[in-house]
Amino acid sequence: MRKFLALVLTLFISLSLITGTADAKRFGGGSSFGKQRTSFSQPAPARAPTAAPAAPASGASRWLGPLAGLAAGGLLASMFMGHGFDGIKFMDILMIMGLAAGLLFLFRMLRRTPISTPQAAAYTAYSGPVAVPAMGSGGYTAPNSTRPAWFDDVAFVREAKSHFIRLQAANDAGDLQDIREYTTPEVFAEISMQIQERGNEPQRTEVTLLNADVIDVVTESDFITVSVRFHGLIREVANAPAEAFNEIWHIQKPANDRNAPWHIAGIQQAQ
Repeated sequence: MRKFLALVLTLFISLSLITGTADAKRFGGGSSFGKQRTSFSQPAPARAPTAAPAAPASGASRWLGPLAGLAAGGLLASMFMGHGFDGIKFMDILMIMGLAAGLLFLFRMLRRTPISTPQAAAYTAYSGPVAVPAMGSGGYTAPNSTRPAWFDDVAFVREAKSHFIRLQAANDAGDLQDIREYTTPEVFAEISMQIQERGNEPQRTEVTLLNADVIDVVTESDFITVSVRFHGLIREVANAPAEAFNEIWHIQKPANDRNAPWHIAGIQQAQ
């Protein structure tokens, strides 16, 4: 019986420390879903990031929690098997609970880092959906193009970047109401499932460099679809270097309603 109890407690404490080290994931989880496109009417700009990419993370932080959990579990097993305790007493149980709580608190504190980038201010600065730009300020539209003549690349990119930052914060907080406002039902369902699978574990995604380019604007299937390529550097693991990301968001609205809000219809990882 004593051996069985020792095994159960070892497994419980080890798993509690392992699950406490789950990595954060940005909005969309770095995957492709929803509306996808295989060709574009204009090429994506070949602009490099304005800051040097950080060195890849060593991966040590990913294994620190699991190894510590197994070590603590092994220590407790040894104590229960007769190397540290002479039978199980009430004070022994209190000591074990204190050890487990202390280790879990320590690793969670080590994983938390405050957001210190200028982009953090944009988390609360953005007040609404992407605004419809004024006519006449966009680029040249070819005679046979399905791109609306009123579309303004510069204004759209400015708002889209704020959109990107806001949704990272909403995803971190699990704010489904805010996410629903900016996504189609299909994309909202996918994001909701990702948040549900994540559970209650807190996370903080830090955008350290963000660039955006409009790579296509087309009218098809009664929708205007704008494909925006977001690229830059993002930190998804606490205390780790920021890593490069490159993905395309397909943002759409009804073609017959210029004043309708824009919604994210799909996220596509760029090759």
